[in-house]
Amino acid sequence: MGYDPNPYINAPLTPARPRMYASILARVLWTLVPIVSMSLLAAVPFVVAAVKGVVKPWLAVVYVAVEVGVLVFSTAVSGHDPKNWTGLMLVLLLIVSATHTALLDNEKIRIGK
Repeated sequence: MGYDPNPYINAPLTPARPRMYASILARVLWTLVPIVSMSLLAAVPFVVAAVKGVVKPWLAVVYVAVEVGVLVFSTAVSGHDPKNWTGLMLVLLLIVSATHTALLDNEKIRIGK
């Protein structure tokens, strides 16, 4: 009968959730993607995050659907409405997508992770 150490001491730690950004510079560059593209690439950071395993795939699908919906709707009504809401919708999409992209690695936010 020998010494039987605690099996939990040498057990591997549970893997941490994958990270989207390796540095502050990467966070800034990814946040600039929707801004520089004028919200045309708003869903790209979320698709990349879903592929990396940072967020669940349904969140990326919802983001793509909303982006396509906003772009299609704003294009459809841009020539018919004298009070053109296209610019406002695109600016709101830009602001929301840039904010959400910056918050992808935030530990306090649990939705879709």
